[in-house]
Amino acid sequence: MTLATPPSAMAQKALDFISSLQETICKSFLTFESKEAFFNDVWERPHNMGGGISCIFEDGKLFEKAGVNISAISGSFGSEKEKAMFLSLLKQLQSPAINLDQAQYFATGISLVCHPINPFIPTTHMNYRYFEIQSSESTLWWFGGGCDLTPYYLDLKLITHFHQCLKAACDLIDPHYYPMYKKACDTYFYLPHRHEHRGVGGIFFDYLNKQSQDHYFHLISACGNTFLESYLPFIDTYKDKDYDEDDTLWQRYRRGRYVEFNLLHDRGTKFGLQTNGRIESIFMSLPKHVLWTYNEALLTHSHQELLNVISSPRDWV
Repeated sequence: MTLATPPSAMAQKALDFISSLQETICKSFLTFESKEAFFNDVWERPHNMGGGISCIFEDGKLFEKAGVNISAISGSFGSEKEKAMFLSLLKQLQSPAINLDQAQYFATGISLVCHPINPFIPTTHMNYRYFEIQSSESTLWWFGGGCDLTPYYLDLKLITHFHQCLKAACDLIDPHYYPMYKKACDTYFYLPHRHEHRGVGGIFFDYLNKQSQDHYFHLISACGNTFLESYLPFIDTYKDKDYDEDDTLWQRYRRGRYVEFNLLHDRGTKFGLQTNGRIESIFMSLPKHVLWTYNEALLTHSHQELLNVISSPRDWV
């Protein structure tokens, strides 16, 4: 068994959902993407600590590189580094102290990143996850995740549609959630050294455990299930649009910001590296082709509208 065995009913429910969502998204992508560009990579962690299934599209008709990955891992806290990292997480939860020496953890989630070839189709990222720590005295759990968009050219109508889909999903659970999680997304996906946001945002949340497990499970289910509705219109609209070398140079330049955020600030990247995660899966999020240029003004002078949006986030709905 590649995936770790869920220790609880909710852990099983979360794993079943992310497995089904991965299958649904990949089937959708394969309706327009080359089957020769797709491969399914099953991997295992050592010492029977679970593993994952990576579904990768590379050098296809539409995707330069895309991944729809799931994982389910488990284990104990064998090193002081792991203990310190999870104690830091538990502080975020404001939870009571727990003896990690006697505890077991389980984590499952789906992580998606799409880097299309056509510069007029945005890069997108989606991640939903469930954590559980069991000790002899108690069980701690939390949900996290989100979805965001990184366009290289602005299509205000489709960006608004993207946000409307996320708002509708959040509103099914609580109408207060979308504005709160939208603001959290704008705050999180920010590069302080550039004074820029990574894109046009979406939603982001973490350490959710104040309501019931079912409450938050319904939240990640609604948000995950709206992904295709929110993103496919970009593909349908722009998959056949012509572009030139200047468009591609601009796309690759802006991808540099994406790489900077993922390597410097992204929690998921840091978590994966600190827990001896699988490097190929962690760095799946990075594009194949990217550039940094010294004289940026040569590229940015004709893209001021996009630069204004990523410098100062706007309300889309």
